[in-house]
Amino acid sequence: MNETKKIRVIIMGAAGRDFHNFNVYWKHLADHEVVAFTANQIPDIAGRVYPPALAGPNYPNGIPIHPEESLEQLIRDLHVDQVSFAYSDVSYDFLMHECARVQAAGAEFRLLGPDETMLKSTKPVISVCAVRTGCGKSQTSRRVTQILREMGLRVAVVRHPMPYGDLEQQRCQRFATLADMDLHKCTIEEREEYEPHIAAGSLVYAGVDYEQILRSAEGEADVILWDGGNNDLSFYRPDLNIVVADPHRPGHELRYYPGETNVRMADLVIVNKVDTAGAQNVALVEANVRSVNPRAVVLQANSPVTVADPELIRGKRVLVVEDGPTLTHGEMRYGAGYVAAHRLGASVVVDPRPYAKGSIRGVFEKYPHVTEILPAMGYGERQMAELSASIDAVPCDAVLIATPIDLGKLMKINKPATRVRYELEEHDLTVLPRMIREAIARHTSLSGKEALAHAGH
Repeated sequence: MNETKKIRVIIMGAAGRDFHNFNVYWKHLADHEVVAFTANQIPDIAGRVYPPALAGPNYPNGIPIHPEESLEQLIRDLHVDQVSFAYSDVSYDFLMHECARVQAAGAEFRLLGPDETMLKSTKPVISVCAVRTGCGKSQTSRRVTQILREMGLRVAVVRHPMPYGDLEQQRCQRFATLADMDLHKCTIEEREEYEPHIAAGSLVYAGVDYEQILRSAEGEADVILWDGGNNDLSFYRPDLNIVVADPHRPGHELRYYPGETNVRMADLVIVNKVDTAGAQNVALVEANVRSVNPRAVVLQANSPVTVADPELIRGKRVLVVEDGPTLTHGEMRYGAGYVAAHRLGASVVVDPRPYAKGSIRGVFEKYPHVTEILPAMGYGERQMAELSASIDAVPCDAVLIATPIDLGKLMKINKPATRVRYELEEHDLTVLPRMIREAIARHTSLSGKEALAHAGH
């Protein structure tokens, strides 16, 4: 008896959403076979293998990861039937070009939705997602955890995946102390997201297997906080879906995938950075949000910037170092550090491009809109060393570090340096606490009704 021919699938990803979609959906389909992943956005992912221990018994050799540039050739050589797009923060223009590539090569282009990929928790889930990278998810997440702790609740922050090391070892990572980040050999990008939560007293989980992560977190917390990456959807079904929008990029809330999906699904949209954006831009973002999701609550917030040692900046030649992904695929030309440098009267913000070393030079070539700012790229030890060398080479009086972590703890900076900090400051301080309380009560009520219904059977 001949076996039914399996549908052959490639998953296009960036070492995050793609692995999750495989784990919760594709892995369990007996009539489909994932023959490859492709990788984009993140360096040094292509050429690896999604390991057999994570891929499961149907994939004894694991699944190879190829560069996205070879997509058409892979479709032909591997006789692929479907290609599933599984990464975030891309324009609709880019997304449909990728669709055209796939279809022209003869395959079907597919996007999985929330019902196929969101896991359900036994505990209340609050998700913090966004319209684009760099809108202010991290500061919003910190504010939410502060409110939850003030309510006397234990919080487990589950961070969107950034598995840039050994995937098997990163299956389910738990961070309770800053030393745990050293234990897990975290990159700059990982530390930027984990450290502020840990320093504030929150437990952080991340990794590759988000079912295992969720079940582990449920055992230690009263509430799960999903701290999203890029503008991706939550991996968990939220009881309160918070989405952050950025009036410095008005219109992006309707032009990027899956940011618009987040806006349409949101319970609460926070229009952040109102204190530094034009009123016309703020109004446009709010109007766009209401045009696609009139049921959402819209809340304005400031993102006040403070500098630890402002005297290092006044009248000086300053190198500004900003969060890397916000500048690169987030397409921001500047961030909080640049704003602070000009507010404090820096004599000049020094252009770092002529002094960039190694892969940092490549970042500027790939993202030509990044000019006067140095992106804090640190995907591994080599790139961190190249970032350090780039900082050392720039002729400046001081370095203004606007990353969520203190780079000075990770690398030697041979110049005077100070940090920029930014938090969420809502215009109406009653909205977030009220919606959080209501979401937790709603989850508790539904859980009780489900338990009664189950007992009745």
